[in-house]
Amino acid sequence: MSERISRDGAQERTPRSLQTRESQARTVFVPASTLPTPDSRPGLKFRWIATELLGQSHASNVSKRIREGWEPVKASDFPELKLQSNTNGNVEIGGLMLCSMSAELADSRNDYYNRQATAQMESVDNNFMRSSDPRMPLFSEKKSTTTRGVGFGSGSK
Repeated sequence: MSERISRDGAQERTPRSLQTRESQARTVFVPASTLPTPDSRPGLKFRWIATELLGQSHASNVSKRIREGWEPVKASDFPELKLQSNTNGNVEIGGLMLCSMSAELADSRNDYYNRQATAQMESVDNNFMRSSDPRMPLFSEKKSTTTRGVGFGSGSK
């Protein structure tokens, strides 16, 4: 607190509202992510693929993903991840291996699976609606209307 003594001996204090504290830069701890995210590269999409499940090798999953077009990422190509590579030089953490795919192929793959999901939902809806009866429809359109009128207590005098 800054104080001054006036000529008559009284203490003059600076109002607290005028005093400012120096802003202290606080260091905020952020826990490390379990799976690091590689820096984005134009034209590539990334995905972590399971190589182990409950301590057992999951080679069939890896081979299926490689046939889909995913390629294992080499640790030497991504130094920003600061990881130890496995025996093949690939980026692998806790039974998950980082793989990449061209963005064009990844988008095409996603479109394929979205079409599959849409077709399955349409099939389920059609099967469900087949058992609908006009006397008691399973789905009925809900229509609501709003009217405006004279509110309570606002009658004319």
